[in-house]
Amino acid sequence: MMNKPFSQACENNKDAILAILASEFRTTRRVLEIGSGTGQHGAHFAPNLPHLLWQPSDRAENLPGIRLWRNSAAAPNLAAPIELDVTRQWPDGPFDGLFSANTAHIMPWPVVERMLEGAGQLLSSGGRFCLYGPFHYGGQPTSASNARFDAFLRAQDDQMGIRDFEAVCEVAAEHGLHLTADHTMPANNRLLVLVRG
Repeated sequence: MMNKPFSQACENNKDAILAILASEFRTTRRVLEIGSGTGQHGAHFAPNLPHLLWQPSDRAENLPGIRLWRNSAAAPNLAAPIELDVTRQWPDGPFDGLFSANTAHIMPWPVVERMLEGAGQLLSSGGRFCLYGPFHYGGQPTSASNARFDAFLRAQDDQMGIRDFEAVCEVAAEHGLHLTADHTMPANNRLLVLVRG
């Protein structure tokens, strides 16, 4: 029998992220999580945000683990995970919320661009995309640990790496998404809130 996958980073950051989402998603009704990974975030957020439907998604190989976390959460507003490759077919909307954690630095930059394009198309007017992770500002890391992490990622694959905040916001704006908040998070991470005009 498969054990539930586990990410220590998810365990460490879930409450800090939830505190922001409780405010940013206070009037949101349907959220698509892009790149749900282990499924831990959805299993924690959905029971604590009972006013909305949380839709996990990821590549096919990660769906069994996400299902295990969904089963253990037993939250009526946590949907069964769906397969999503942001470069291909997106699910039918409308969604008035999107969430993604620790994906932008793993995706190649053209895929990040496609994620932002898809977000602009999928979100309803006034909908919010909450994007969590580390970012560089002015082309520079915000801490020594982020510089080391960026070097580690690029050594694994030269298409990975911490993304520049300004570049993310520029591409987002091209697709009708405008920055309304840049939240400081633990461990030198940020939570960007991009709103569909």
